[in-house]
Amino acid sequence: MLPADRAPHFVKSFERGLAVIRCFDADHPARTLSEVAHTCDLTRAAARRLLLTLADLGYVHQDGRLFRLTPRVLELGYSYLSSYTLPQIAEPHLEQLVAQVRESSSLCVLDGDDIVYVARVPTRRIMTASITVGTRFPAYVTSVGRVILAHLPDEEVERRLEHAELKPLTARTITSPDALRAELGRVRRQGYAVVDQELEEGLRSVAAPVRDRDGEVVAAVNIAVHAGRNSADSVRSDLLPHLLATVAGIEGDLTITSPGRAASPGSGTHRSSSSRRSPAPPA
Repeated sequence: MLPADRAPHFVKSFERGLAVIRCFDADHPARTLSEVAHTCDLTRAAARRLLLTLADLGYVHQDGRLFRLTPRVLELGYSYLSSYTLPQIAEPHLEQLVAQVRESSSLCVLDGDDIVYVARVPTRRIMTASITVGTRFPAYVTSVGRVILAHLPDEEVERRLEHAELKPLTARTITSPDALRAELGRVRRQGYAVVDQELEEGLRSVAAPVRDRDGEVVAAVNIAVHAGRNSADSVRSDLLPHLLATVAGIEGDLTITSPGRAASPGSGTHRSSSSRRSPAPPA
């Protein structure tokens, strides 16, 4: 949510309409009027007006007491993806990487406190949650999120840590701001992040940042594996070199296709305060 002291131009009703759309998710694909009002902190009358307006526009379908989103909401995300070339550039590189390592790989960007999947090539399902383009996870607990966070300006990192709500998703999750600050510093120095069963038990992932021609980190690519098949050491020795080579290929194509600077995925990305990519550690 935005701060209480919003700018004069801020349209509260528009914020409420977006909140209504966002209250539907995989766990709640259908909601009653009362549930929408409670979830979005609205009166029943306000929730009803917003739902009926969205229904008139084709974004919501009413079935008796239940409301559901319609496929038309995909248009909202498609507008972003169709104007942003990085996913299209990255996808063939991800496909080649997956063919080499036989593990799933994704391209993610930072949006607020979350990372969002904008391209993905899966192999087998290794998480409880189904991951598709548009899936979101808290940035602090993912390898892609930590890679991007680590390359934010120092003052931005401190601001985020001051307001972060670090919830333990597993017994291994880093929940201390000081510990996370230290981990982000390590990620920045080494040029990659490994997250070992912090998002979900049994899941390990390694990620590296994607930079545009100006050296700005605009996204991150990961490889996700099952902990039973890959140790943390093997992730670094066997998978990381392939990941760094893939990212270098994406960056090369990004430079060729962008006469100026790469399209920025939004307010969640910032200029890297570090130099170009650190070399991979010895395999």
